[in-house]
Amino acid sequence: MGHALQARPQGAAPDWTIDQGWEHYSPAEHALWDRLFARQASMLKGRAAPEFLAGLEVLRMDRPGIPDFADLSERLMARTGWQVVAVPGLVPDEVFFAHLAERRFVAGNFIRRPDQIDYLQEPDVFHDVFGHVPLLADPVFADYMQAYGAGGLRAGGLGVTAMLARLYWYTVEFGLIARDGALQIYGAGIVSSFGESRFALDAAEPNRIAFDLARVMRTPYRIDAFQQTYFVIDSFEDLLRQTLETDFGPLYAALAGSADHDPAVVLPSDRVYHRGRPNSPAPTPSGARP
Repeated sequence: MGHALQARPQGAAPDWTIDQGWEHYSPAEHALWDRLFARQASMLKGRAAPEFLAGLEVLRMDRPGIPDFADLSERLMARTGWQVVAVPGLVPDEVFFAHLAERRFVAGNFIRRPDQIDYLQEPDVFHDVFGHVPLLADPVFADYMQAYGAGGLRAGGLGVTAMLARLYWYTVEFGLIARDGALQIYGAGIVSSFGESRFALDAAEPNRIAFDLARVMRTPYRIDAFQQTYFVIDSFEDLLRQTLETDFGPLYAALAGSADHDPAVVLPSDRVYHRGRPNSPAPTPSGARP
């Protein structure tokens, strides 16, 4: 996992955005995107949430080559009012939250090297765009992302950003959803990863337990391995409802005096979809923002 930039790089706008520089991508870089896209799109059929797959289609992300952020933004604006903007790397939390609160998703504009196809420490354009952007075409999830950004700005003022980051990690990055008795993938860190898109649903090692807001915010995460626990939401509507209806101030205060849960533990109060088998997880093959 890369670290957030501490100072705004020269050439970046006051809001830290930069030009994507789409015209500067090489044929080899476009070809690598196509290779990554074909591999993931094929695997995710029947495994990813329908809203994610619909987003790929409506945003025309199956077109050859790295998407042009301007084209993506035009299609997103028409559906949910979101835009995709390029940034020079992992930006500070307050910058990240401010963009989300204004319905702008920040994405890195570089693509990994061919030797990094299965593992990359810092999120690249494939993780950010393929992994995150399709669900921004879904109105409910788009509203959740904006609500999270607004909540992040408040959390920063209270000094509890690290606690709120766990919610992002276990939903936006590594979330599962229950549908008709089966589990599906929606988290960007899973859908953009060839290895974890199998591990999250098929492996015996991880726990899969029902989402509970306070439980999630008491559970730290690892950034160097496949997840030991995945949290399963009932629906995007319920996730949004809980986010909008919860008074986070008292929740932060209550959790401040509570011990964290081990990421691999199953509690007696958990609603369990699958109890994991302890093992040493393999390195995670995609970068994702904490």
